[in-house]
Amino acid sequence: MKTNDYVKFVTQQVVEYADQPKSERIKKRQEKKEARPPAMHRWFGLVPFAFLLVYKKNRNRLQKQK
Repeated sequence: MKTNDYVKFVTQQVVEYADQPKSERIKKRQEKKEARPPAMHRWFGLVPFAFLLVYKKNRNRLQKQK
């Protein structure tokens, strides 16, 4: 990719972003944020996340028995 092509692409992206209404930009950002996996899963992987789910499930079950 040549420098000129890159500048053209970046310019198009900036203009496209600037032409969107602010409410649409906020809505897109919120949708993107909601689509992300939980922070523990992103930072540490699936195994600690699975342990946390099992722990919470067992804790709730024990509380209901009391």
